[in-house]
Amino acid sequence: MPTVALPGSPGSPDLPDFAAPAPPPWSAEQDHSLRCVHIRQETHDVKTFVLAPRAPRSFRYLPGQFITLELDIAGRRINRCYTLSSTPTRPDLVSITVKRVPGGPVSNWLHEQLRVGMALDVLGPGGAFSCLAAPAQRYLFLSGGSGITPLMSMTRALHDLGSDADIVFVHCARSPADVLFSDELGLMARHMPHLRLATVCEQQAPGSAYAGHLGRLDAALLARIAPDLQQRDIYTCGPAPFMAAIHAYLSGAGFPMARYRQESFAFESLAQPVATPMPAAGASTAPAHASPRTGAPAYQVRLQKTGHQFDCPAEQTLLQAAIAAGLRLPFSCTSGACGTCKSKKIAGQVRIEHAGGIRQREIDQGWILPCCSKPLSDIVLDR
Repeated sequence: MPTVALPGSPGSPDLPDFAAPAPPPWSAEQDHSLRCVHIRQETHDVKTFVLAPRAPRSFRYLPGQFITLELDIAGRRINRCYTLSSTPTRPDLVSITVKRVPGGPVSNWLHEQLRVGMALDVLGPGGAFSCLAAPAQRYLFLSGGSGITPLMSMTRALHDLGSDADIVFVHCARSPADVLFSDELGLMARHMPHLRLATVCEQQAPGSAYAGHLGRLDAALLARIAPDLQQRDIYTCGPAPFMAAIHAYLSGAGFPMARYRQESFAFESLAQPVATPMPAAGASTAPAHASPRTGAPAYQVRLQKTGHQFDCPAEQTLLQAAIAAGLRLPFSCTSGACGTCKSKKIAGQVRIEHAGGIRQREIDQGWILPCCSKPLSDIVLDR
């Protein structure tokens, strides 16, 4: 009788051989493209795009981190950050969940043009918005619309890790038809006795069986859903007005804001640039040499991990000089607002003019944003 190879068994072309050694980690430095292998329609205007490497690789990241897509759309190179809605506990694939934004060039291109089999240039993962970066026993997750993606990634990870953390997960949407991941969250709640779910919809949908909260999330409703919120670590992601309202309420209620974290990739309204102080007196800021390309005073920038070196003129940002040298560094807003390009400075002095994408304590610890940092000496970055 002939032998039949079962799916997933050695020799079967359908699934990878799971008995084989774990694949090496995926790195955007070595392989900067990912292939779309599946597209899932979540709601009428939200799709999940599942991405895979060209060869077997293991994705390693913190739940809540994001990747940056590099896309050529209508003759323009556009970078855009999207949180990974997938979880690193399932490391063979990653996914992003994208809401179509009216007039948004990237979200509309993804919804209309991206097909299974197409490749995307990707940078990352990056970001520090993750409950596993500062673990706690009690969480309050607050999401609005597609801002659920990083919190979904965190919940999936905690579920897979068998966490017994006490989680109150509040998701806000326009209508029941716009609620994301409700079935999966309900299934996880059956397995996680300390995961409590609440949904708040602005309006009911005709014929819907929705029985959750109606209206908008306000201080009174939030206090009813999570009366012990003062004892929880809070993670928030959603539209800017949603997060501003949450932040204002919590700060006004005396919440210890060191335990409040929020994430946003909305760059429409940027703060005025904030200049960091000049280096301490006595620090050397004299240009080391003239750039052979332009003849202007320039400094040398070295990437410690990759070994790349390039010149950066004194009046150019590190990111601009890196791009001119043909190097790929992660970036999105280019205005110092998103923090996508955040890098650790090992040596040297820079002048930063940012728009809120980095905290002063991070600058004090040696972190910089290359998109808005100009050199005052030779620079070494931990990249």
